[in-house]
Amino acid sequence: MTRYMGTETEYGIATPDAPGLSPIITSTHAVVAYAAMHTGARSRWDYAEESPLKDSRGFDLRRYRTVPVVDSDAVGVANVVTTNGARFYVDHAHPEYSSPEVSNAYDAMVYDAAGDLILNQAAAEIRGLYEHNLSVLKHHDPCPPLKIYKNNVDGKGASYGAHENYQYSRQTDFDLLTQALIPFFVTRNIIIGAGRVGIGAEGEQPGFQISQRADYFFQEVSLETTLNRGIVNTRDEPHADADHFRRLHTIVGDANMSQTANFLKFGMTKLVIDAIEAGGDFSDLRLRNPVAEIKNVSHDLTLSHRLELVDGRELTALEILALYRERVSALDDVDQRVVELWGQVLELLATDPLSTSHLLDWTAKWSLISGYLKRGVDISDAKIRLIDLQYTDIDPARSLYHALVGKGRMSTLASADEIAAAAITPPADSRAWFRGRVSARFGEDVIAASWQALLLKTTQGSVRLAINDVDGFTKAQVGELVERVENTDELVAGLAKLGLCSD
Repeated sequence: MTRYMGTETEYGIATPDAPGLSPIITSTHAVVAYAAMHTGARSRWDYAEESPLKDSRGFDLRRYRTVPVVDSDAVGVANVVTTNGARFYVDHAHPEYSSPEVSNAYDAMVYDAAGDLILNQAAAEIRGLYEHNLSVLKHHDPCPPLKIYKNNVDGKGASYGAHENYQYSRQTDFDLLTQALIPFFVTRNIIIGAGRVGIGAEGEQPGFQISQRADYFFQEVSLETTLNRGIVNTRDEPHADADHFRRLHTIVGDANMSQTANFLKFGMTKLVIDAIEAGGDFSDLRLRNPVAEIKNVSHDLTLSHRLELVDGRELTALEILALYRERVSALDDVDQRVVELWGQVLELLATDPLSTSHLLDWTAKWSLISGYLKRGVDISDAKIRLIDLQYTDIDPARSLYHALVGKGRMSTLASADEIAAAAITPPADSRAWFRGRVSARFGEDVIAASWQALLLKTTQGSVRLAINDVDGFTKAQVGELVERVENTDELVAGLAKLGLCSD
């Protein structure tokens, strides 16, 4: 099966000119400002298919018995379906970009990077409005200029997510999947880690570690995403046909600036899930104490730490990832590219971790910090923490990551033009194409939207269009119709003629 995937990125947000301003309010300003740039792009979110407390282990801690209807004008619930088929909204105290569904790891990386561009556009709009003393929120003062960071910690003990999602078969045994993935999730941080100054949840110990998120996991498996986090999350919310699919809601990764790290994050994980569903056996790699080891791996910059396995062996993270790589099979050109790059990065890390500083976030950041340490700056100095933060600034004019790219010291895989196109154009081979193009063409008539449905206003009343199949409503299937019709009445009639379902 095609392994559809996507991301959910909660960005850090700050207003240096007004540090006491609520991030809930500033996040709302950002989303509404972006909506104002795209006529009719704002809509309610349709919660009819949401089930965040349903657990893959067979129980449901149902939060509510009826579908909530939330006032889309309320502060903290602003929501936009972007023209590329993504969702841009306020999640607690963060602006969150949830990318459109894509069919491969390369597109996942590109559409994730497109989120940075969308957030930058929102920040630029806020800056312009502030200069003219204008506000997009009624009864609220203009929002001061925003600083937006693609990181996972606030330095005060809180961590926010960069989640990945992978569709897989409901026939796959969840316990088998879990046990096969845990050693992989514990060790893949040596490739996908974003690097972090500080050890411990509050950074209470001086030092540098590989992963931003590692210190915030306390169980092997859990339904929780904010407290008592599990290395494998058990949420059973497929956002698709629940009889056939599940969605692996992965919360154990870092937010990446590096395109190489992001590409490998999606590509390696996809290949491991493929291997599990094909009957691959990873039972010999089970760890004796995964929760302790995820921290041990993150805290060891030499990559020499030996993890204890259930069978008594001791292997490094490099050795474990090499074994995973040996047991996966490339099914297409993207997979093959992943396998080759995976091997190259492992070889470089084994030789000298800093030899990957042009490829990976944590080594790029550590290389910058090491330069200061060699000049006598202490690891606990505020300058070091500033490097940590500035690396993740998504503004190309201020970001240390983008400065490295500009100087040729950080490799990229996708061009600026590719990312710019992905910020406005939905992927052609998933239902995101329909969601994005309908939102772009008929945004004022989109009453509510979700991953699985669009609620449209027509002259005959509201019509709910179900789009359960992730591989349906593609450009090839409905593209000619969507581009040809003049209004939602014609769209609904045309879909009916094609035999496509509507509620």
